[in-house]
Amino acid sequence: MHKKISAGVLLVILAVFAGSCKKDTLPKPASQLRLDYPEAKYASFSNHCPFEFEMNEDAIIKEDKNCGFSIQYPKMKATIYLTYKTVNNNINVLLRDAQKLTYEHVIKADDILEQPFINYDHKVYGMFYQVDGNAATNSQFYVTDSIKHFVTGSVYFFAKPNFDSIMPAASYIKNDMQRLMETIRWK
Repeated sequence: MHKKISAGVLLVILAVFAGSCKKDTLPKPASQLRLDYPEAKYASFSNHCPFEFEMNEDAIIKEDKNCGFSIQYPKMKATIYLTYKTVNNNINVLLRDAQKLTYEHVIKADDILEQPFINYDHKVYGMFYQVDGNAATNSQFYVTDSIKHFVTGSVYFFAKPNFDSIMPAASYIKNDMQRLMETIRWK
């Protein structure tokens, strides 16, 4: 026995099926915070101190005592600290202190990479350190002419050390520090 289905009932059934069809809810894939920084533009910095260098135009520089400088990156909550010392037959002590400062971070560091730097034309010799891991500083350097001048530099972030979260900013500032170190000229 077949019964005829009325057109009205058929429309109701089709409406129920059509209304119940919807896209399945899928979890969103894991994502990372994207931090884009402007392309760095560099300008020469010179004052009464016995050295000059190039620095990122977006950074804010403040002179500290004895020709030391704080180069601030407010958007990244980071500062590069430069310290100047005169060499007075104490180059071995200055080198040992600069290396000791870097290797104090070995407890938290996963690795410390050393990159020697030599510029014979301008008599600038030094070492750049990249500190990987959750150390307080991710990049440091020293440069000297071995006779009169000695400059150290290190970057510090005003945040709990978590290299994964500050890696984009640390990489950006590391490039700025290398540029600064490579452009130091003695007066």
